[in-house]
Amino acid sequence: MEKVEEKIEYQIIRKQIKNLYIRIKDGRVMISAPRSCKESEILQLLEKKKRWIQKAIEESKVRKKIEERKYTKEEIQRFQIKLNELLERYIKKMNLYPQKVRIRNIKYAWGSCSSKKNITFNAKLIDKDERFVEYVVVHELCHLKYMNHSKYFWKLVSEYIPNYKEYRTLGKENRNPSD
Repeated sequence: MEKVEEKIEYQIIRKQIKNLYIRIKDGRVMISAPRSCKESEILQLLEKKKRWIQKAIEESKVRKKIEERKYTKEEIQRFQIKLNELLERYIKKMNLYPQKVRIRNIKYAWGSCSSKKNITFNAKLIDKDERFVEYVVVHELCHLKYMNHSKYFWKLVSEYIPNYKEYRTLGKENRNPSD
């Protein structure tokens, strides 16, 4: 790791590319640079983007804390009750029945539905607004009928959550997923 002004540590990865790229991964600054790029050009870019980099590092640390958050047994039980109430309500309304429902730490999505009709909900939904959780429940139940994101799938979602697009956006903003 190298440093800029003793504040920002970074790692340079030389590649067969045309431009310089900066990304923050796990609170670390990773720079992809063309093989021919001079060190002075990299330092210049780092100086130019210093505020953005510092902000991105902080956001990365906050995200990491959220991802590492451990839930108490009581929190999970309360969430399980809330989730079961939503599932009961929508299973009856939609007449769609999952084989099995689980709560797990998922990194890539708020929920998932397998071809065996097993639904898994992300434990991080514990921290989300109930309306968002409701959207995820409906979304995953709709996958019991359509195992894709076709127009028919979204039409079915909209029958139960007419403003579902607001929730899709919310899920992406808080990134941790929604499929």
